[in-house]
Amino acid sequence: MNYSTLVQAIKDYTENEEATFVSQIGNFIEFAELRILREADLNVARKYATSTLTAGDTYLSLPTDIAIIRSMQIIVSNVRTYLQQKDTSFINEYIGDRTTTGTPRYYAHQDHDTASVAPAPGSDTTIELSYTYIPAGLSASTTTTWIGDNAPQALLYGCLLEASMFMKSEAADVQGYEARYGQALQALLVQEDMRNRTDEYRDRSIKIGDK
Repeated sequence: MNYSTLVQAIKDYTENEEATFVSQIGNFIEFAELRILREADLNVARKYATSTLTAGDTYLSLPTDIAIIRSMQIIVSNVRTYLQQKDTSFINEYIGDRTTTGTPRYYAHQDHDTASVAPAPGSDTTIELSYTYIPAGLSASTTTTWIGDNAPQALLYGCLLEASMFMKSEAADVQGYEARYGQALQALLVQEDMRNRTDEYRDRSIKIGDK
């Protein structure tokens, strides 16, 4: 589903072409896309980044396009160790006066730009971050996206849910769109699982063939 088709579908379903409503359609699309990215954990939106955490420092600057941290691991002498995710209050309480150092065990997503670890590393430490990034969304200038092409129903119902809340629709209408969105999202998750299984099978087949 491309941008113009989606915009027209939103107008048709809501039977609303009032100027103020139409001016908000871009926001409906953006919010729906971000929700799908957060809830579906799509491989197509996965990125990796490596950084060095300075000795004694508990804070790590995050990539500017990050939406969600999927995992964080430290690399010491070529050994990778995953950190456990905690909330910020746990991290702040754990590090206390910030004078204690050691091997990092925990991390928290502090804000859009920053993550924190605990305890602070005793020496410069390599960290690898796996995260979901925010790709360019559907717009008049970006007329097609992976989500629009591969998850059109989830995107449409996500947009209609946003639109119905904007219009302060009846609770039954909101709940109906929420249910349809949930069904479409579940179908997307099944599709992604099947794609992952196919990729894993293909990788194993290639390795066996190489032998």
